[in-house]
Amino acid sequence: MRILVTGGLGFIGSHLVRRLLREPGIVVENLDSLTYAGNPANLADVESNPRYCWHRVSVTDDRAVDAVFQRGRFDAVMHLAAESHVDRSIEGGRIFVETNVLGTQILLEAARRYQVGRFLQVSTDEVYGSLGPEGFFTEESPLQPNSPYSASKAAGDLLVLAAYRTYGQDVVVTRCSNNYGPYQFPEKVIPLWITNGLEGKPWPIYGDGEHIRDWIYVEDHVEGLWLALTRGRAGEVYNFGSRNQKTNREVAEALMALLNLPSSVLVPVADRLGHDRRYAIDPTKAERELGFRPQYQWADALKKTVEWYQTHRDWWMAIKSGAYREFYQRHYGSLGQELDDH
Repeated sequence: MRILVTGGLGFIGSHLVRRLLREPGIVVENLDSLTYAGNPANLADVESNPRYCWHRVSVTDDRAVDAVFQRGRFDAVMHLAAESHVDRSIEGGRIFVETNVLGTQILLEAARRYQVGRFLQVSTDEVYGSLGPEGFFTEESPLQPNSPYSASKAAGDLLVLAAYRTYGQDVVVTRCSNNYGPYQFPEKVIPLWITNGLEGKPWPIYGDGEHIRDWIYVEDHVEGLWLALTRGRAGEVYNFGSRNQKTNREVAEALMALLNLPSSVLVPVADRLGHDRRYAIDPTKAERELGFRPQYQWADALKKTVEWYQTHRDWWMAIKSGAYREFYQRHYGSLGQELDDH
């Protein structure tokens, strides 16, 4: 089986590539243009694997994408490549439309031309908008995105589902709650706080810190993606979550305990524009139809994540030394740090 993964040098994508390569007979080709969040070091351990190769190609380059499809003759596409940082989308949303909407359409058309067996669109629970204090997102929840990022992802999802209804294309859409784990780019809140803690720097926290997210360990998510690829029904949407709701302040407190840091490390900053208050996923459909069952417990997986950043300082220090720092300073001025809670 030959699978094209897009965005395989990113956080979730790199974990997915490793998961696929554990299956005998799977050949993985990775299409990644190496934007700021992509990192070849994320897959340094598999780059010599004869069943893996990387194409430095953007999903928005239709000619280059066509050439990859023409040579690859893929059985499936797992589409993760996306601009995914909410605050960057608030600063300017055009690149989000180009990558998340146009890029998705280019891939869909190529998959149809070359008769790819299945197209898996990896999306986000952010497309559903914000919940009140009660209830959960299900696959039937209306799409109500509140940021340029989530709006562009919702548009991509709709294009994928339209391809099923219009052309009978074999597609599946997945939407997941917040991921955490090794190799996560340190603009995201958990690795930001961990690495800032290791550097003796403050931890910015948006608003009152009571925004709620449902956290899932990345390995559980990519297992769900494999199940959706191999067991999902064409034209369906599957939500992945671990029933693990935490406020941002609770996440910070858990990390402070693991790093032996005082609560004074937290520094409130102005709340994000259009900041969704609460996300919570109901994964019942994925559990029932796919056999999806998260294996990692929050406390154990969070400790495992902290230990990874403690022992991989070279990885994250290289990231935090360049253009990433410039973005922080532009975004938060004297604090010089920024976070993204998704």
